[in-house]
Amino acid sequence: MGGLTPSEDLMRVVRGRVRLPVFAMIRPRAGNFVYSDEERMRMRIDIAMAQRVGMDGIVLGLLARGARVDLERTRMLVLAARPLPVTFHRAFDEVADLDTALRDVIVAGAARILTSGGATSAPAGIENLARLVKAANERVIILPGGGINASNVAQIAKQSGAHEIHSGLGSVLAYGQEDYALFENEVRKLGEQLASAG
Repeated sequence: MGGLTPSEDLMRVVRGRVRLPVFAMIRPRAGNFVYSDEERMRMRIDIAMAQRVGMDGIVLGLLARGARVDLERTRMLVLAARPLPVTFHRAFDEVADLDTALRDVIVAGAARILTSGGATSAPAGIENLARLVKAANERVIILPGGGINASNVAQIAKQSGAHEIHSGLGSVLAYGQEDYALFENEVRKLGEQLASAG
């Protein structure tokens, strides 16, 4: 479904077991990112829940009709999330104009944009990713994501100029697969590739 808001119980379990920063997805349903007033209210409630259980950040994305960032409502949710940083997720890749969307997300106050550069994957969108990193000029972190694994992470980091990378490892681990040793090995390989790239 592309990631939905986890339950409070799941957030608590993860927070109790994971020592790394954990960001909670705030997405009330699958499908498009144009939300009703009721859905946006649910998102505010879920943000408060994530704050209460000790999440380190929030991940969300709202679009308005016309394939553009819903600036006003995104800004309201960014304010509601404070002091937690907000990452605007890959809803960004569905906008009609990446440059306008970049400005809107910056104005809304988000800390990061998770994007494949408007393409189906980060490798396919590498030129746009590099352009977005440059245009962002450190006002917001451009976080390349989508199709990134140990075989291409160093190249994506170098070509995009990004300082942070997102890898869901979906191409390595199938949904529901619980091979934790394989997962740990893939994370290790990602780290090694990034370290060797300098």
